[in-house]
Amino acid sequence: MGFLTRWFFAFGLLTLTFNPTQYNYLNWVRDYGDMNLSIAVLLGLLLAIGYIIYLRATLRSIGAGGMILVLAVVGALIWVLYDLGILRLDNSSFNVWLGLVALSLVLGIGLSWSHVRRALSGQSDVDDVDE
Repeated sequence: MGFLTRWFFAFGLLTLTFNPTQYNYLNWVRDYGDMNLSIAVLLGLLLAIGYIIYLRATLRSIGAGGMILVLAVVGALIWVLYDLGILRLDNSSFNVWLGLVALSLVLGIGLSWSHVRRALSGQSDVDDVDE
C-alpha cells in the first residue's frame, strides 16, 4: 500500500464526513439523522474508527509538531501559488476542498512516515510493548 493509497483513504474519510456538496455525513445527519438514528450512529462510529486509526498513527509517527510542520509547508505552498497568480482563493467551495486536501495530506504523510523513514534510514519503527 503506497502513499497515494493512504492519502486517498484519508481524503475519502474527510470528504465523507464533510465537503461543500450536500453529499456528506454531517449534512445527512442534520437532514435525515433523526429518522434513521441507528444508521446515523453506526456510520458515525465507523467514521470515528477511521479517524482514530489515522490520528493515532499520525501522532505516533510524526507527532503534533510534525502535523503542524506539514500543515505549515502546505500553507506556504498555497501562499506561493497564490502569490504567483496560479491559485485564486475567492471561491469558498474551492477553499473547503483545498483545506480537505491539506488535512488529508497531513494524515496521509502521518500514516506513511514510518515507511519513508525505513526507506531513508534503513531503521524500522517498533511500537513499545508493555510486558
